[in-house]
Amino acid sequence: MIKVSVMYPYQAGARFNHEYYANTHMPLLKARMGDACLYYTVDKGLSGGMPGSDPAYVGMCHIFCESVDSFSAGFGPHAQEILGDIPNYTDLEPVMQISEIVIGHPGA
Repeated sequence: MIKVSVMYPYQAGARFNHEYYANTHMPLLKARMGDACLYYTVDKGLSGGMPGSDPAYVGMCHIFCESVDSFSAGFGPHAQEILGDIPNYTDLEPVMQISEIVIGHPGA
């Protein structure tokens, strides 16, 4: 299983609409990817390593798929629409990473 992490680095004064991201953008992504997206999580950055410090990332999502191929098959045909929605919730440039899940929560 793989995890595709899309992270939005914190920048003072940048715009990030968490409500739109969680309630509109991510359901759009799931609807377009269908079963290729097993599930996803959405995180809202609170702070860095020290309480009260700025978070490294203001927001992020993690998309869980069986394989890189299944992610590509689900995301690829809809990439233009999904990526085109980004300006509706942020002016930040996302950072993406694909990881193999080595140990995960049972039943997740």
